[in-house]
Order: sequence, then C-alpha cells, then structure tokens
Amino acid sequence: MLFDTHAHLHDPWIGDDLPDVMNRAAESGVGRIVTIGCSLEDSRNALKVAEQYENVWATLGVHPHDAKDWTTEIESEFRTMAKHGKVVAIGEIGLDFYRNLSPHDDQYRAFEAQLALADDLNLPVVIHSRDAHEESYGVLLEWANRRTREFPVGVIHCFSGDADLAHRYHTLGFLISFAGPVTYPKNDALREAAATLPLEAIVIETDCPYLSPQPRRGKRNEPANVQYTAEQIVEVRWESTTTIADLSTANALRLFRI
Repeated sequence: MLFDTHAHLHDPWIGDDLPDVMNRAAESGVGRIVTIGCSLEDSRNALKVAEQYENVWATLGVHPHDAKDWTTEIESEFRTMAKHGKVVAIGEIGLDFYRNLSPHDDQYRAFEAQLALADDLNLPVVIHSRDAHEESYGVLLEWANRRTREFPVGVIHCFSGDADLAHRYHTLGFLISFAGPVTYPKNDALREAAATLPLEAIVIETDCPYLSPQPRRGKRNEPANVQYTAEQIVEVRWESTTTIADLSTANALRLFRI
C-alpha cells in the first residue's frame, strides 16, 4: 500500500468529485493520505475532510503565500485544533521567493512562529521551499538542532533541490518527499537525489490537484497518481516495487506518528 504524504483533497478543483477520487486512490493501492492546510480556513477544511475518511489525516499551517495574514489569533486557533486526533503536523509552512505573494519579512515571521508552535505541540513540520533553498535551510538548521531525533522532525515537501541539499536535510532529521516533478524528463538532479538518499529518508506525494506526473501531465492530479512517482523511484534505485512501497509508507508512519 502506498502513502500519499501531501495532497489537497479539500481543494475546489476536486470539490464534489472527492468520493470518486478516494475510490480511485483505493483501487490504485493508496492506503493513506495526508491533506494539507495552507491558511486558517484551508486548515479547517482539511480537518473536515480528515474527519470524513478513516485513512485521511490533516495538517495545520499558513503557507508562505499567505504569511502576511499570520496573527496570534490564528496561532491560538491552531493550538485548539491541534488537539484533534486527526492533526498530524504543522504545515505547509516555509519560504517562497518565486511568487513573493507575501513580503519576505512576513514570510520569515510566519515561518519562525509556526516552527515555534510545532515545538510547543511536539509535532513535525511540512516545509515548502521554492527559490529559497539556502534561506530555508538556514532557518531549519537552527530549529532542527533543538528537536529530538526520536522521530523525523519534518518533511521537505515536493523537494526541488539537488542531491547535496537532500542529504544535508536528512542529516538534520528531515525526510525528503518526491512528487510528480521527479518523473519530468529534465529533472535529472531530482532523480539523482532519489537514487542516492538512504531509503529511510524517502517519502512520496502527489501535491494533488497540482503537479501531475509525466504520464498524466496537463490533467488534474489526484492521489491515485502517486504510483507514477513510486515507479520512478523504483527505476532509479533498482529496487522492487514492494520495497519502495513498504519503506516509503513506513517512513511516513514514523513521520506523522500514525
């Protein structure tokens, strides 16, 4: 069984099609899914979906795009929501210097506040980093060194760096999540990272309904398509499908303490 560690099942693009999406996921061997919060309202919606399905869990977070909206009131509500048994992480949080939809100062402010919240709640984090590789790593280097290593401290979602950065993150206690882009023809650096990391460092995701893998490119993504990412990892590592499915799922269970 596969574990889609990062989806947006509550996205309007999926909407009323969610029951069919979940059925196709089950038919494709996807046994567990985490749906990701990106704002206060989005986190509420993620938790509502997690409550509907036994095999779905949720995260709480304010995405760097919405970092300008971060307030202590949102933090207070997250603290209350985190008491729910279906909440497994703080995220999606981080830095995005590609779109710059929030000023950099606000992105750092919200990022560091939510890392502190994860500390207080003893939850792992789900990290978004785009065009901010070294800046994100610098923030997380200090933070991760304060965390216990009994569990992974978090996951680098939809990893887009090179093998060196992937190994540096793993040394800090992070798992590395590969999504549809690892299947794109020009992404040799991602495939090198997937090929050289220890197996205990790897999880897989769709980021649905976005970033469909190469065989489904141009169409709406959904958890059933995580199989294509798994197949790419199988190909670059010369491992069996069973090995990749079993170990990536075991890694996700450790990460989210399920």
